Amino acid sequence: MSIEHDIKTSQGEFRAISTLLGDAMSQFAKLFQNEMDLAKAEVGDKLQKLGGALGLIAGGAVLVIPAIVIALFALSAALISAGWSQPVSYLTSAFIAAVIAAVLFAVGINRLDVRNLAPRETIGQLEKDKDTMKGMVR
Repeated sequence: MSIEHDIKTSQGEFRAISTLLGDAMSQFAKLFQNEMDLAKAEVGDKLQKLGGALGLIAGGAVLVIPAIVIALFALSAALISAGWSQPVSYLTSAFIAAVIAAVLFAVGINRLDVRNLAPRETIGQLEKDKDTMKGMVR
């Protein structure tokens, strides 16, 4: 009678464990789907911010170009009035503009770094979920 009781108890425990494991896997699948939805939303938000920023940069670039050209002509005129030759004053203005442009390009490229666009929150949450799942399986 003891062996039959142990067998029935073992079968009941096996069913309970398999039910718990099945529930855990189901919950993990739901959690993973929720994390994927969060990742999609976060990436969409980042892309929207990137698009808005690029639009503002393009608009500013279009509007600032005439102002810069006029300012460079004014600088050249001032240098010519100070006694510089025309070619040297125009080359000086062009060099100053090139240096400013190089600085602006460097700053812009630095801000478009891929690390700043990564969905950090979602990646961190997925790492936590992975650790939780490992703990559940143990």
